[in-house]
Amino acid sequence: MNSKAQRLRTLTLGCSKNRVDTEHLVAQLGGGFVVLPEDSAEPVDVLLVNTCGFIGDAKQESIDAILSAVELKKAGLVGKLVVFGCLSQRYSKEMPGLIPEVDAWFGAREYEPILRWLGVNPDESLKKFRIPTDCGPGTAYLKIAEGCDRHCSYCAIPNIRGRHRSVPMETLVEEARQLAERGVKELVLIAQDTTYYGLDLYRRRALGELIERLSEIEQIRWIRIHYSYPDGFPEDVLRQMADNPKVCKYLDIPLQHISDTVLKNMRRQVDGAWTRKLISRLRAEVPGVVLRTTMIVGHPGEGEKEFEELLDFCAEARFERLGAFCYSEEEGTYGALHFEDSVPPEEKQRRWDALMSRQSEISLAFNQSRVGTEVEVLVDGVAGDRLICRSQYESPEVDGEIIVDLPQGTDAASLVGKFIRVRITAADIYDLEARML
Repeated sequence: MNSKAQRLRTLTLGCSKNRVDTEHLVAQLGGGFVVLPEDSAEPVDVLLVNTCGFIGDAKQESIDAILSAVELKKAGLVGKLVVFGCLSQRYSKEMPGLIPEVDAWFGAREYEPILRWLGVNPDESLKKFRIPTDCGPGTAYLKIAEGCDRHCSYCAIPNIRGRHRSVPMETLVEEARQLAERGVKELVLIAQDTTYYGLDLYRRRALGELIERLSEIEQIRWIRIHYSYPDGFPEDVLRQMADNPKVCKYLDIPLQHISDTVLKNMRRQVDGAWTRKLISRLRAEVPGVVLRTTMIVGHPGEGEKEFEELLDFCAEARFERLGAFCYSEEEGTYGALHFEDSVPPEEKQRRWDALMSRQSEISLAFNQSRVGTEVEVLVDGVAGDRLICRSQYESPEVDGEIIVDLPQGTDAASLVGKFIRVRITAADIYDLEARML
């Protein structure tokens, strides 16, 4: 590739962990590239597509995105097309032959080979940097570990990403300081399993200590915890959530199910009694905590009895946020090798519909209970003459928003990335409305 600065655009599919990978890669490109926003329609010399290969729907989304990029290439709007990430890692032998229009394929986190292919000499000093690409100007994800040592029946991530590898605490604190200097005020801690953090490096669960270190960064106002595995949930993290004013009273804790039969088949290493006890502890020790969880319907072993148990549990626990997936049999996983995917697709969909219908009632009741309250929010953006905001109880990209009416004459743009106080005035299932105080 020539020495003239080239126009480059990235497209990231899948989870926030993939986004962090893209941001690290972009930071290492140096001055030879002009990086355009993801939503830009301008012609580019290079398009980098970071793919997801987790489950069927995500794989299809990635394939569709690649095929759309191929059409852009044929139309002369893309020069070189480079694909990397989980999908190409998982299907490294198959994909090049299926889509030959792609110029280069790389696996997950293969930064140096990608850089060398682009004509960039990897610079050790740039590895610790990242350039945030989305999520609002005041927010950034902080990826604290890679891979996973657990082998849940439905999950292909250990096969794709390998074993759990914690990022050293000093590296994370330095990365967070750099993000804070760029204006980031909210850190969203992510990994395949955040509660596992530190066991490989320090022979102890060190998430609580990491949170304490990060909270010492003056510019950081919020620290949010995602993807916490219920097994062995650290006591010191509970204390941080209860006592540290910078830690959001919000926890993303994917539980997947409540039935002992299904949890055993899922290889989750916890049972229903443990799960109920943990939820009770969270509610008791962190008053006002908002819990987000994820459930899977239609997993082998889930009959009508087990599904009804799941419905009853969700009604009992009243999770403020809940998402659900239909079980997808993934090749190479324990579930694919040891169980028959016996629940018909239409039955999986029926169960999903029933669960989400039940959850919509719970979410609406929670949102309505907040009408009339005052809350501090972070301004993510502007829509017309209104602000798009979130409180500590809404995580970026996955939860609803707080739409704020402004006093006449207010310079909305000047408030983006800042904290303001608002009063909640109305609510629906997903979003809230408010006025600025």
